[in-house]
Amino acid sequence: MLITGGTGSFGRVFVDTVLREKRPDKVIVFSRDELKQHEMRQALPDSRVGYFLGDVRDRDRLYRAFYGVDVVVHAAALKQVPACEYNPFEAVQTNIIGAKNVIDAAIDCGVKRVVALSTDKAVNPVNLYGATKLVAEKLFVQGNAYAGSRSTRFACVRYGNVVGSRGSVIPLFREQAKRGTLTLTDHRMTRFWITLQQGARFVLRCAEQMHGGEVFVPKIPSMRIVDLADALAPGAKLEVNGIRPGEKIHEVLISEDEARNAVEYEDMFVVLPMFQWVGGERWQDGKALSDGFRFTSDTNTKWLSGSELRTMADGQS
Repeated sequence: MLITGGTGSFGRVFVDTVLREKRPDKVIVFSRDELKQHEMRQALPDSRVGYFLGDVRDRDRLYRAFYGVDVVVHAAALKQVPACEYNPFEAVQTNIIGAKNVIDAAIDCGVKRVVALSTDKAVNPVNLYGATKLVAEKLFVQGNAYAGSRSTRFACVRYGNVVGSRGSVIPLFREQAKRGTLTLTDHRMTRFWITLQQGARFVLRCAEQMHGGEVFVPKIPSMRIVDLADALAPGAKLEVNGIRPGEKIHEVLISEDEARNAVEYEDMFVVLPMFQWVGGERWQDGKALSDGFRFTSDTNTKWLSGSELRTMADGQS
């Protein structure tokens, strides 16, 4: 197994989870930062873990890394919304061209399964980051057609904000709580939440269950940002600064248009490829979604309490 972007917040937890729960022969961490690889090697000393310096923009390097690999988890991406807006072609190079390179290398090197990580911001995107992830999703779904008669299959996993990841608002709120004032962008704002451990286990499960062309969406809870602030800093003053460019009030994990091609299970949704020529089973035992269905952070049926959120956040510290 190989994971791109393997030294990131998700990658570290994912590798640790794989080692403990799946007992692989080898896990390859592919990333571009040698310092983070060194730190990860010290924190996770295991002879089954190999480290491969490289960038997903470098097609040749991916080919070298993918030889002999049976499963690839693609987590490498530029993710900070303001940075992507200010450096748009850099975001395209990593999130779109990098995705194409992963697809080409996986097919040509005989990788069996590829799972790419996506985000709620890819649904009806309003910023460049979300737009690049939408394109990446489309590339991976249609990558199954490019594979043709070869055995390589591609699928995506799409979920919301990750508790405790780099860039999460939770560490920011905890730091601001020391000063007694938290900054919000809008009182109405809601977000989906998932822990790194939940995300890692969901990706592993999808890698095992995928047939090719699916976008897997876990049923995860929502929380209002004002309630999040109150849970982390009770009694703190809230200062509203206004919605930032490229930000939504509510996030969407499945749009009305996608719902027509999606099925529901007890703890997840599966968005099926809209083109029939994409291979793979059609998940016939899933429940069809009702007309006009949308999975959004403000209309979610499952909401986090303050104590649940604190438990999730403390578990990621």
